[in-house]
Amino acid sequence: MKYLDLAMNAAQSLGAEYADIRVQKTTDQVIYLQNLSLKNTSTDVLYGYGIRVFKDGAWGFAHSNVFSDEEVLATVKRAAGIAALSASVNKDRKLRLAPERSYIAKYETPMQIDPFSLPMKDKVELMLEVNRTMLAYEGIRRAMFYLIMHKDEKLFASTLGTRLELNTGWIDPMIIATAVHEGDSQSRTFDEGGRSVGWEWIESLNLTDKAKQIAEEALIKVKADTLGPEERRSLVLDPNHLGLTMHESVGHPTELDRVLGWEADFAGISFATPEKLGNYQYGSPLINFVGDNTLAEGLATAGFDDDGVPGQKWHIIKDGILSEYGSTRDTAPEIGLGYSRGCNRATYYYDQPINRIPNLYLLPGTKELTPGELIADTEDGVYIQGRGSFSIDQHRVNFQFGGDFFWEIKNGKLARPLKKVIYKSCNPEFWNSCDAICDQRFWRPFGVVNCGKGQPGQSARMTHGAAPARFRNIRVGGSK
Repeated sequence: MKYLDLAMNAAQSLGAEYADIRVQKTTDQVIYLQNLSLKNTSTDVLYGYGIRVFKDGAWGFAHSNVFSDEEVLATVKRAAGIAALSASVNKDRKLRLAPERSYIAKYETPMQIDPFSLPMKDKVELMLEVNRTMLAYEGIRRAMFYLIMHKDEKLFASTLGTRLELNTGWIDPMIIATAVHEGDSQSRTFDEGGRSVGWEWIESLNLTDKAKQIAEEALIKVKADTLGPEERRSLVLDPNHLGLTMHESVGHPTELDRVLGWEADFAGISFATPEKLGNYQYGSPLINFVGDNTLAEGLATAGFDDDGVPGQKWHIIKDGILSEYGSTRDTAPEIGLGYSRGCNRATYYYDQPINRIPNLYLLPGTKELTPGELIADTEDGVYIQGRGSFSIDQHRVNFQFGGDFFWEIKNGKLARPLKKVIYKSCNPEFWNSCDAICDQRFWRPFGVVNCGKGQPGQSARMTHGAAPARFRNIRVGGSK
């Protein structure tokens, strides 16, 4: 595209130390079906470009959706002007950029069936079948199916000489059954959180069978007991549930812009400050968290980030010790790192890239251990499946989580189903209480497509993963 070179040449002529342009076309399709009634079908397309100029240790960003030589040049000029103004009000504190080389590359999400190529009718027929399956159960009063399909077609160029073509996409199906019984209502959800794959994934999920399972579990849940007063118990957490826990208590606290105090919107700053690197016991020696923007089917796997830095894999917590952060080209030098981990991403063309959680997962245990053996080894505890409510303080220390489906564990067996369970803990007590993790056979990934951050707000996505794990002596109780 001629505008890439036009913009980069113009930025250099204006004295930019660095500049990049991101031409991005984003297509979102949403279908929402409830009780056999279509509530929403929409397909939205956003197309334009964002230009960043780095000059005198400060950024300037501007965007437009008008494609002409005159508008591209005017947008570069606006970005350069903002950079100059930013530098003028912060003269004593200049940003630096971690070094990076140039790349000429192309990346595309592997998919066999493009979900946008299928007729709307075929998608809705599948959703109707799933709805009918759930509503066939007496006591199921509401059946919902959300389906989101997303793709980004992106061209990136920088004054380093980088030229990238990045085409990525993902799908997120979510099914919810709500049961009503004796004045109470409870919902059970099937939610994998999205994956960067094609429609073939939807076909492999056998959603009609999933619909039967969650409808039956919703009926069990609505008739279940509550746990009673809070006590210290063991927790066995499934991978889907752990995905949310690690997102809030490890992912956000290790975003380097939060650590530096540059970012506090939506999720606060972080207790995991740089003097703790290499010596802070974040978790038990079993805890190994890996940032991995090369993960197959990962939502943050895009080839390169919006700094033009390639996807990487690294330890964020190693053997329980805080090891590193998720960084960008402008945050990494602040703690003396000579490289970025490639975590700078924007949502739409009109968004400035910000430091984001990478694909982040908990490595499985190294000894053979099945979920059944883990439960058999637990005398008194609660098994939690799926994601529920969550709350965490502005330093990412104290937190509270719910879940989607619960069983009480007594003497090594699932004794009775429960509802309305919550647990409370804090960093590092929670992760240091982990004494067992199932092995690689039981590791599963789960996506997050709605991670909110920034001002103005942006919604990003990433994938988490884990095998079932046990946490000892946690405050667990029933809510009303």
